[in-house]
Amino acid sequence: MPTAEPVVNVVCMKWGTLYGPEYANRLYAMVARHLARSFRFVCFTDDASGLRPEIEAMPLPPIDIDTPYERTPWKKLALYNATLGDLKGPALFFDLDVLITGPLDKFFDYPGDYCVIRNWTQPKTINGNTSVFRFEIGAHTNLLDLFHSQPTQHWVDTWRIEQTFLSQELRKEGRLTYWPEGWCVSFKVHCLPGGWKFPRIFLNWVLPSKLPPDASVCVFHGRPNPDDALAGRWPGRWYKRLRPATWIADHWHE
Repeated sequence: MPTAEPVVNVVCMKWGTLYGPEYANRLYAMVARHLARSFRFVCFTDDASGLRPEIEAMPLPPIDIDTPYERTPWKKLALYNATLGDLKGPALFFDLDVLITGPLDKFFDYPGDYCVIRNWTQPKTINGNTSVFRFEIGAHTNLLDLFHSQPTQHWVDTWRIEQTFLSQELRKEGRLTYWPEGWCVSFKVHCLPGGWKFPRIFLNWVLPSKLPPDASVCVFHGRPNPDDALAGRWPGRWYKRLRPATWIADHWHE
């Protein structure tokens, strides 16, 4: 008899109050619409209230991280503990504020030990963007050990953010792979007609945003968040304006 296809892992992290349970709930719904194979969806969190029943809530994995960085993205390094509950094998991680718009099975099939987005805002560097990445559970404990070997401030002063730390260390090991171009797009870089830099940014005042046709994930790094963009808000300086991205509602729902 044929062997049943293994269940894959999809994980996210939620701590503090910046994102409510609706973000995790919508993320689950988007994964369910676009991932054909069987999956477990796990949210590592300090507050499981309000999560839909299909989501497995697990405590945040342990990490020694100094104040004031305990609620920053450096906390993602906790995913490199030797164990994460009873999960085994590859895990596909999503930030809570991404928009899933296309097929996801290819993210599990793509070859590579550690797969991540190549950072669009730093194209001349090797740095990845960890809004979407795939890793093998228990295979990168050395990264957490290295982080623990120095005070958090040392790494902040050296690399500023956790995704740069990861990219530099994984490249040294020859274990860094980037997703193919176009699988993951940036809302600000690829969807806004004027991008996010002068002088073209003023085009966003009058022209609508548009999702690239082959994108599977749209990433909202920094501001605006999906709810802001949907409403036509861009929190920040006076020149940061955009027309309501009404197409977000087609994807960002339960």
